[in-house]
Amino acid sequence: MKADRLLALYEKVVEAPDAIARLRRFVLDLAVRGKLVEQDPSDEPASELLKRIAAEKAQLVKAGEIRKSRPIAHIADDELLFDLSPGWVWVRLGQLSQFVTSGSRDWAKYYADEGAIFVRMGNLSKDDYRLRLNSIQRVSPPSSGEGTRTRLEGGDILISITGDVGMLGLIPDDFGEAYINQHTAMVRPMPEMKGRYLPELFRSPFAQDQFNAPQRGIKNSFRLTDVTQFIVPLPPLAEQRRIVAKMDELMALLDRLEATRTAREATRDRLTAASLARLTAPETDDEAFPAHARFALDALPALTARPDQIKHLRQSILNLAVRGKLVEQDPADEPASELLKRIATAKAAAQRETGDARIKPAPSPDPDALQMELPPGWSAESFENLFLFIDYRGKTPPKTTEGTPLITAKNVRMGSLDREPREFIAENTFKTWMTRGFPQLGDLFFTTEAPLANICINDIEEPFALAQRVICFQPYAEIDTRYLMFAIMSDVIQSLLEEHSTGLTAKGIKAAKLKPLPLPIPPLAEQHRIVAKMDALMILCNRLEAALATADATCQRLLEALLHEALFPAPETVTKAAE
Repeated sequence: MKADRLLALYEKVVEAPDAIARLRRFVLDLAVRGKLVEQDPSDEPASELLKRIAAEKAQLVKAGEIRKSRPIAHIADDELLFDLSPGWVWVRLGQLSQFVTSGSRDWAKYYADEGAIFVRMGNLSKDDYRLRLNSIQRVSPPSSGEGTRTRLEGGDILISITGDVGMLGLIPDDFGEAYINQHTAMVRPMPEMKGRYLPELFRSPFAQDQFNAPQRGIKNSFRLTDVTQFIVPLPPLAEQRRIVAKMDELMALLDRLEATRTAREATRDRLTAASLARLTAPETDDEAFPAHARFALDALPALTARPDQIKHLRQSILNLAVRGKLVEQDPADEPASELLKRIATAKAAAQRETGDARIKPAPSPDPDALQMELPPGWSAESFENLFLFIDYRGKTPPKTTEGTPLITAKNVRMGSLDREPREFIAENTFKTWMTRGFPQLGDLFFTTEAPLANICINDIEEPFALAQRVICFQPYAEIDTRYLMFAIMSDVIQSLLEEHSTGLTAKGIKAAKLKPLPLPIPPLAEQHRIVAKMDALMILCNRLEAALATADATCQRLLEALLHEALFPAPETVTKAAE
């Protein structure tokens, strides 16, 4: 085993997202392959242990204490996946256990508020073999009959055989009276095999591959005969104890490494959140902001070490933009109040020309509702005064397999319009459907629920229809809708929308609640500068995200290669060529 290269390159591979979990599986794999501890020639070979177990089983059958087991199938050569270490033997699980059985289907009638523990699949674990007892069913068991044969004893091993096959449980010696249900196999090892080698074996990739073998007759089911025929690489008894001791040592080390990594990542997350929060804190004054910005940018490479942390960076950039801290204000810019006068004039003209009942006079909102201080030259205005609402709430036209595209809430992502999934309506339906207005290029699409408050720019040139749960925001006059999209994506506006939404499981917002809400409006020239800066910074975020994803993938591939090499050493010439 070439584990030295794994140790030498540990620092490079430990940053892989699943490194600790992979190393745990690696330790288990080494254990069952006889590569975790050295073999001792003085150990009694496993073949002798197997002879004693066979003799003891025969004695128990003769005494009537256990039933005679069914014949154990011979292990074929193609079932042997690796060469055994000296002193080891291949056996079937049925050769090592007194019996393998499962619970009765009639236990429900014995459910009680107190009494014996009834172990169900939910009490088993996929990660290890410790029972999860946060939820316990109790039973008053029968005094005789089928149920009594599944009374558990210390050292019994439980294996789920339906649904999530291969979940485990090891019964402690002091567990008390307990029984199992019919979805769980109970393996009772012979006395010399009671211990932790078999439970650890069942956790290993070697065992899980057997649980997941495609040759099982029933999908998501593992029969009792399958459990009995389970293949076990059996070490000498003394080596079993050394293996378990070494595993405890290595797993404890990995636990400490995982705890250290978790603590380090938590510290990094707090530092990232704190440094980015200082940039957008309402109390941050103009003099302190440059220092906070320099600190955050200098620390960024160390603080954003995971792709998921880029999401927080993007949101911080959005929050800077909507608070007027992303680009400098220019006193020469025409103030936003003049822009809003033009929009108000255009809205009034649209009402006179069209007579559209949706276009109504509305007061400007209170800027204090934004819970942020507006920079010089900025103003606040409501959705209703900025946009004509084009929507078809509560109705969706009949869909067809082809025809005019239909844009639904599924297509509106946060910051982008995705044409998948593609849905259509008939062309003659389109002519009678789009009676409330036609979206224009550059208009905004907004989802009112499921999901709430996704926002994107319309970039579709060909005719299309709108479904329910999507509102088209069509500005009354010139304004940078990309700035407005970024503003709506920010925490400032998303929190405001959440505050005015309703519903428990699926949050939604009514148009009447949405229309009076305020948006922060910079001068038009500053809007254009903000959008240009946002585009540049989002490109950098994309590159950083891609670089981190590539680094993670590289770490994973390196870890995979090193683990494979440690288990299956390649010829020296092949190894040098790979390097």
